[in-house]
Amino acid sequence: MIVTRLILKNWRNFKEVDVALGDRVFLVGPNAAGKSNFIEVFRFLRDIAKPDGGLQSALNDLGGLKKVRCLAARKKPDVEIEIHLAESREAAPEWRYSLGLTQKPGEKTPPSLAFEKIVGRNGAMLERPDDKDKADPERLTQTLLEQKFANADFRDVARFLETVSYLHLVPQLVRHADKFVGPHFTGDPFGLQFMRRLSDVGKGSRTEMLHRVERALRVAVPHFKKLRYVEDRRGNPHIEVLYDHWRAVGARQQEDQFSDGTIRMLGLFWALLEGQGLLLLEEPELSLNNDIVRQIPGLMHELTRQTPRQVMVTTHSYALLADSGIGLEELLLLKPNPEGTTVTQASKLKDVKALVEGGLSVGEAVLPLTNPPEAAQMSLF
Repeated sequence: MIVTRLILKNWRNFKEVDVALGDRVFLVGPNAAGKSNFIEVFRFLRDIAKPDGGLQSALNDLGGLKKVRCLAARKKPDVEIEIHLAESREAAPEWRYSLGLTQKPGEKTPPSLAFEKIVGRNGAMLERPDDKDKADPERLTQTLLEQKFANADFRDVARFLETVSYLHLVPQLVRHADKFVGPHFTGDPFGLQFMRRLSDVGKGSRTEMLHRVERALRVAVPHFKKLRYVEDRRGNPHIEVLYDHWRAVGARQQEDQFSDGTIRMLGLFWALLEGQGLLLLEEPELSLNNDIVRQIPGLMHELTRQTPRQVMVTTHSYALLADSGIGLEELLLLKPNPEGTTVTQASKLKDVKALVEGGLSVGEAVLPLTNPPEAAQMSLF
């Protein structure tokens, strides 16, 4: 399944959003427009649905409902989220899940549900608050989505949300994971446990996945020859690369010697192969040569062909959006204004559509609209 529609009210930067989504989604906009906040809603729903999560834990991780609520929210301050799940962009929704979040002003009571609704193919399956909630309002501090004993009829929604993954890999964390101590972020989004994630995959699957990553890296990395998984004497996992070299046997390196770009490519390719749920990627072009960045959309398609998955990408890159296979319907333009950021599908912008029909790439047509109007003034400082 994929998320085919997202509706938001008063979430972070967004006072109101209603957009259709497909297998690939590219999010563009100025800095601080809310690209990260847009994809964060899916991490929030994942953290509600996961076995060790729940509504209150997910809200606490974000700093509470006050931090989540849009600053432009006034008369109707409740935060509302609705997602539609279907087998494809064109298919009718299998599920519609929505929830509203509220909190009484001036009180130290925890946030609670204004509503929780689930609609399946055959109609409404859940609508809260119900009579039990009205008799015991504390029930509204939890969703039924997070309760295994209560979500049997719509557990497919919870299972889908549990598979949402996010990646914004930090090469320094991968190289020197043993130097960082303390609590880890949920889902390891920055790659601190990246080597351990590789080791947790079964040997056969891991070998096959690394072979596919190896084929991609041969194209992207000069003198790259072979990639393999190894363990040191203490059983710690490592990735080892063999490069062509003046020595007959070549030169070997492990992840602590990889360049930032090589680590980020390795993480990107692995993430595309690692699962089948929704994958959220933040600026995958960082540290990469533009010629490689231009190949990312094609690699996304190629690497997910056998195990299809939905991918959402935030980007500022002309190179990434130069791919002729990217359709305007796949691109969302975020535009901030005093009443909250708007989200518009690029295919609905007549001027942009005309530019693409005239021969420009989607990046050339859309990215100029994300430039700050006073950016040229920065040179004065």
